[in-house]
Amino acid sequence: MYAFHFNVPAAVKEIQVALDFLSPTFAGGFTAGASTTAHLAIVTWNQLLLYPEGANVSDVTFKANLSLPAGWKFGTSLPVASQSASKVDFAPVSLERLVDSPVLTGEYFLVIPLAANPPNEIDIAADNNADLAISPELATTLKRIVSEAVSLFGATHYTHYHFLLTLSDHTAHFGLEHHESNDSRVAERSLLDDALRDVSLGVLPHEFVHSWNGKYRRPAGLATPNYQEPMKGELLWVYEGLTQYLGNLLSARSGLWTSPQYRDHLAESAADLDHKPGRLWRPLIDTTIAAQILYGSPAEWNSLRRSVDFYDEGWLIWLDTDTKIRDLTGGAKSLDDFCKRFHGAPSTAPMVKTYVFDDVVATLNEVAPFDWRTFLQTRLNSTDFHAPLGGIERGGWKLAYQATPNGVLKDQEQVRKFTELGFSIGLRLNEDGSIADVIEGLAAAKAGIGPGMKLIAVNGKAYSAEILRDAVKATTDPRQRRIDLLIDNEGHIENHQLSYGEGEKYPVLERDASKQDLLSKIIAPLTWAR
Repeated sequence: MYAFHFNVPAAVKEIQVALDFLSPTFAGGFTAGASTTAHLAIVTWNQLLLYPEGANVSDVTFKANLSLPAGWKFGTSLPVASQSASKVDFAPVSLERLVDSPVLTGEYFLVIPLAANPPNEIDIAADNNADLAISPELATTLKRIVSEAVSLFGATHYTHYHFLLTLSDHTAHFGLEHHESNDSRVAERSLLDDALRDVSLGVLPHEFVHSWNGKYRRPAGLATPNYQEPMKGELLWVYEGLTQYLGNLLSARSGLWTSPQYRDHLAESAADLDHKPGRLWRPLIDTTIAAQILYGSPAEWNSLRRSVDFYDEGWLIWLDTDTKIRDLTGGAKSLDDFCKRFHGAPSTAPMVKTYVFDDVVATLNEVAPFDWRTFLQTRLNSTDFHAPLGGIERGGWKLAYQATPNGVLKDQEQVRKFTELGFSIGLRLNEDGSIADVIEGLAAAKAGIGPGMKLIAVNGKAYSAEILRDAVKATTDPRQRRIDLLIDNEGHIENHQLSYGEGEKYPVLERDASKQDLLSKIIAPLTWAR
């Protein structure tokens, strides 16, 4: 994105460059957000270096070193050449490997070995020492993430792997995959608080899966030789969608999520995708093509514009694929077999093996002969209003709605500070009553309410989430099927009347006793007994 242009005299053999990196202070924007506090730092090398324009990143060698505050420890997948009390000299590596190997360092630091062959560990830095008090049960669960993943894929493509986990309320919160590590940043009490654990720690298995799906097997359009050449994201429904499916699968198989929690997460995602009018004009494949724009899109009008839906809709499509394989083979094969063929043996050091759409289809046909091309293209190019729920239904469950939020939705509302009424009156609100989104065709949108407005009062009472929920709940009484809302529309105070009569509605998966419970088989552990 940034380049310096200058003429180098013929006799000059070396150019010395000094630059300062000014760490941002705001929390958003992936690695463009805050990455340092008084007690920790995440070093992302691409923010700190220059290299020749157009050079192949695998052909440029860097020798990096790092000076640390006294007493700070660090974790990284980079090989260390030498180390003193305050300085680390790393072995020479290619630019590709350097940029793919961030360093987590901090004053309060914990290392937990997770597996021995090949070595896996989790390196945790926190703003407060008390936040490192991980329970033995959670430590065991993290070890199971590794054993379940290796059992799923049947091979590894790293020499050693580091989960780099940042616990801070003052850095950006996200996960970023690397071949031999992942940079995962969550709220500071995520190891201690049940709601934070449920909502946040699923990032760890997701980013771990990327070592196989995304780093080792990579779409050809994303395997560029340098950091200037534009990428093509048409296969992000595999890169991220399959990773979402498998990462959530590992959350369940490892015990990070209970079986009911897995189903609640799935119900929430399926219902959200089933309430997106934007599906009528924008097929899933277009969200992959527009990924660079959609990653930074605001929450407002999400349902009508769509966002990076290739994550969660990819989850649904790959669940559909898994259950279809099991159906075609009478339970003899599954998507696990696809993963072993596509991502598995033999084990290797870090390397990239590219693929195109035809390779995905061919491998699926090796597992279970079928018209997979049409199966996938139909779902990728669909402009049907409803989400692809075939995997849930073939899996022996069905998406339904109940009058109380499931446990996962309660945790999400608590952690992310929002109120979810999108499945009833079509309204999603931020903590302060400002409207994040409306669902076109449902009561709030029909009443003329839209994102950017702010809810002031409900039926004459000052707004609170509880008062609004009570008003929605009361609409099951035929005498109370009108909700009066007082709205601040950019300084203009307006009255809006909602006509609605179905009460609160929240997603849940209900068992379909007429079908085999494939979903429970899919999420059953491979390496331990639940």
